[in-house]
Amino acid sequence: MIRHAVDADAPALLAIWNPIIRDTLVTFNATEKSTDELRSMIADRPAFLVADPGEGPVGFATYAQFRGGVGYRHTVEHTIILGPAARGRGFGRALMAALEDHARGSGMHSIFAGVSAANPEGRAFHAALGYAETAVLPQVGYKFGRWLDLVLMQKFLS
Repeated sequence: MIRHAVDADAPALLAIWNPIIRDTLVTFNATEKSTDELRSMIADRPAFLVADPGEGPVGFATYAQFRGGVGYRHTVEHTIILGPAARGRGFGRALMAALEDHARGSGMHSIFAGVSAANPEGRAFHAALGYAETAVLPQVGYKFGRWLDLVLMQKFLS
């Protein structure tokens, strides 16, 4: 069910991710991902996991260092994206468990989620997994003609 992404997953993952970028406030990014950009992420990230119930990817989770510089080497920020068919079926929890296990096994101390304040489902999901809200950054995002707050949520892995 949970496996590492491969280049061939890119079209299915883009079909899930780009509508979220284009049509929602889940991400502040308004520029859709390209195939080359996604394939680079798959190759370059420490972990890029997909939920695949057998008919192809229905969601993914990945992480990268929280900020640049050696002082941040034990802290990561993750991204989790689920397609409509994956929601409410346990794929998100399975992806996060596998991603956190990978990060923990790689010596990471903590993991952050940057969640749009306009995404209450995302905040509730992370809270249910043990993430605590550590900061609200007011009006740091701008999309669809409005200013958006970013909620930072953190979980300690060690």
